[in-house]
Amino acid sequence: MRVVIGEDQVLFREGLRHVLSDAGFEVVAEAGDADDLIRKVGAHRPDIVVTDVRMPPGHADDGLRAACVIRQRSPAIPVLVLSQYVATRPALELIADNAEGVGYLLKDRVRDLDQFIEALRRVAAGGSALDPQIVSRLLGRPRPGSLAELSAREREVLGLMAEGHSNQGIATVLVVSEDAVEKHVSGILRKLDIRGATGTNRRVTAVLVFLRDQAARSG
Repeated sequence: MRVVIGEDQVLFREGLRHVLSDAGFEVVAEAGDADDLIRKVGAHRPDIVVTDVRMPPGHADDGLRAACVIRQRSPAIPVLVLSQYVATRPALELIADNAEGVGYLLKDRVRDLDQFIEALRRVAAGGSALDPQIVSRLLGRPRPGSLAELSAREREVLGLMAEGHSNQGIATVLVVSEDAVEKHVSGILRKLDIRGATGTNRRVTAVLVFLRDQAARSG
């Protein structure tokens, strides 16, 4: 599995390269700044990108914004972001259109290399790996709605939303009409009490509720 690393700190980048190589990944390129990361991903078309949030040239959330650009240009390339903190707005942008193949982990909570590699493989395979603290920050205040209020079919639809399927894709998987899917999605948003945002952001919030529930169950 081919990887491009984005990390400006040389020692951490070298350590990450060794960890990935020992786990059987092929590190095809390394970048020390956001612009170089975008260029090298475009040149190498890797199976997954692993990047830090804070990178040159701005030394702020440039790495995360580079990940957003990569996903916009090449939605099929999975991205795993490592960070010391949660950059809320670009994190929402990263998963706004498709949560499939996206990971966002806090560095100080990645204490087990086996778990890190498992998360990396899950993201590379099209799954997601979001730290529960990140999910909670993105969701903001607790909402009164809960997944317990959803019907079995609504939970199934929400699970497919979390995998990145559009309404049309969900209709194909479940062998139902798009109108039926739209009704289920409306029911999900109503029961989870998700209001007042654009359609896309409401879907993202619903997916985050689902991912938080999954993280709680697995934890």
